[in-house]
Amino acid sequence: MGLNFCPDCFEKQRRIDHLEEEVRRLKQQLHYRERQAEQGPFGSSTPSARRPFKAHSSEEQRGKVGGARPGHAGHGRATIDVAEAHHCETALLGESCPHCGGPLEARGFRSRSVLDAQPLRAQRIVYRLQRKYCPCCDRFVQARAASVLPRSLFGNQLITQVVFLHYRHGVPMGRVCQQLGIGLGATFALLHRIASRFGGTMAQLLEEYRQAPVRHADETSWRNDGRSGYVWLFATPTLSVFLFRSSRSARVAREALGELPLPGVLVVDRYNAYHRAPCKLQYCFAHLMREVEDLAQEFLDHGEVQAFTSTLIPLLAAAMHLHAQPLSDGDYSRQAHQLQQEIQKVIAQPAQHLGVRRIQDLFHENAARLYHWVEDRRVPADNNRAERELRPTVIARKTSFGSQSDAGAKTREILTTLVHTLAFRFPDPETHFKSVLDQLAEDPTRDPIRLMFPFNSS
Repeated sequence: MGLNFCPDCFEKQRRIDHLEEEVRRLKQQLHYRERQAEQGPFGSSTPSARRPFKAHSSEEQRGKVGGARPGHAGHGRATIDVAEAHHCETALLGESCPHCGGPLEARGFRSRSVLDAQPLRAQRIVYRLQRKYCPCCDRFVQARAASVLPRSLFGNQLITQVVFLHYRHGVPMGRVCQQLGIGLGATFALLHRIASRFGGTMAQLLEEYRQAPVRHADETSWRNDGRSGYVWLFATPTLSVFLFRSSRSARVAREALGELPLPGVLVVDRYNAYHRAPCKLQYCFAHLMREVEDLAQEFLDHGEVQAFTSTLIPLLAAAMHLHAQPLSDGDYSRQAHQLQQEIQKVIAQPAQHLGVRRIQDLFHENAARLYHWVEDRRVPADNNRAERELRPTVIARKTSFGSQSDAGAKTREILTTLVHTLAFRFPDPETHFKSVLDQLAEDPTRDPIRLMFPFNSS
């Protein structure tokens, strides 16, 4: 039996289907452009400095009252003991009352604790160095200036302040020199000299890095003399090595990791430069979760996508938070294996949407690089350590616009590595740094590397 249909109705339905498909396509394109305008060109991975604007806080957040909760027991102002004070000053009164002019009778003293600081300015000091003559060897002998390196215009305390203000705290060098009242050219010349003294620490710290059971690596852009370049970070819980290079190729990773097989795990994002690393890789779950979140934002009205992402995102977040939980080894192992099974179950579910299948393929193809945190609790599921250590350098890039020369980049490489590693190993890294300079001032022939890192120098 033949089918009867109206040609006009058929054409109308075909036109309706075409328009509906066009509306869906335009909606997706509009949503993509709105998200790009809000989050920047790289979605949720866009750096905060490149985002067009930041969303306002929610009504719930704005309604929260700052400060401590009612009834909170305050700490109060601590009284400084006389024995712990740097110095004590006595304020005296006259013999007559300032109000009526009558005679005053002594009633002892009342202590008041105050915190104050000396102005951060360079002090001009002249050392009178005694000279004597030895008739036996026909030589003149001269005393050394305390806490001053040979042929140095700056004292060791000033050097320490400059190094930590600039390379640890990110204060621009121009502002440091202005605040201290010192010359910019002389300061840079001094920093080059200091860096050359401690250049040998780079090889030692890289060797320690290679032998660590858990390593982290990351990189970001850094301009040198107006040319594009990169700063690489190779970190462990006890050190941070910064390498300033013109390239982002895998040869920099090989320079840090070497060619021989290494023990332990390297935690990274999915950048190809690390794929040939001579050790096991652990991919950062934070980067994976951003891709899943971007998928959820792109297809807000798609049921399959929303079901997949709303299930997977909490599991990835739980895996990253598990590392910091105060659990026994047995509890950690049990929860870690359970999370792994739940993640793999979500990934193994059949899917029709191409975006969901892309995420699933990503997990399937890299399964050997995703679950080292399950077997070894020392391995985190994220690369937050490297990102936190790299953040001060990112801020310095925004304020200084990079290095002005290859020598400046090399000096920054050595001194940034030095001060960040000292912050891990000493409760007061500035005091230790100055102590090392003082010992070198007393005896310039001593090994600066052994002085700087006395606990693990070979």
